[in-house]
Amino acid sequence: MKAILDLLGRVFLSAIFLYEAVDSFLYFEKTQEKMTLYGITWQQDFLLTTSIFVLVLGGVLILTGYRAGFGAFLLLCYFFPLTLILHAFWQYPPGEQRGQAIQLMHDLAICGGLMLVLVNGAGKYSIKRIFSTIKVRSA
Repeated sequence: MKAILDLLGRVFLSAIFLYEAVDSFLYFEKTQEKMTLYGITWQQDFLLTTSIFVLVLGGVLILTGYRAGFGAFLLLCYFFPLTLILHAFWQYPPGEQRGQAIQLMHDLAICGGLMLVLVNGAGKYSIKRIFSTIKVRSA
């Protein structure tokens, strides 16, 4: 049961980042407009393209379980600072602080899930484990 829950957790966790990558790619210009609203104006094309690459790479690594810890580390390096920038509830007007604080907690929970993958690895059902258990016959 633990192995199946590990796999399911990785699927759910990677889905968030893979969806974000697709969304950022499809709405590239709108994402850049949002970046401008948050004061991120330096090298937007480079930053956004790099972000999409990190989201796809990290999401695929976690999903497949191949180098899942590295994928989690990449996504943490991207997602934790982004969370603090986007949901800095203390900078919002009092009417919006509660909603932003809840969003911050949600994103911190996702960071916690990434840390669990980083520390515990992919579990039983992963591409890495499948490849390591296949026996190749010699001719």
